[in-house]
Amino acid sequence: MSNEFKSFGDFLKHLRKKKKVTLREFCLKASADPANISRIERGAMPPPQDPDILERYAEALGITKGSNDWYAFFDLAAANRGIIPKDIMSDPEVVRMLPAFFRTLRGQKPTEEEMRKLAAKIKKS
Repeated sequence: MSNEFKSFGDFLKHLRKKKKVTLREFCLKASADPANISRIERGAMPPPQDPDILERYAEALGITKGSNDWYAFFDLAAANRGIIPKDIMSDPEVVRMLPAFFRTLRGQKPTEEEMRKLAAKIKKS
């Protein structure tokens, strides 16, 4: 479901409206500035980078920690800021595979060894 959203702001607004929460109600629950949330939802301001703020927003929306929406919320925030999520970057094995992944996204073929390591990592998950 979260794949259909192009931005963090779109997803935030969708979740807020799905819960039938006004912008002001959300801001009261999340201790957020309505002008900034409006800018985020419109794409005029990037999402917050601070995980504590994102967690506060997610909780105000009633997103269950560890759910698909939870991860999508944090992943979209990171992607919109042009960064890789911290939990991904904390796994050294995954970080070593990122160059092969990036080459694959660009249409370049990874080496056979890189494919074997990636397959092994996927099997372990």
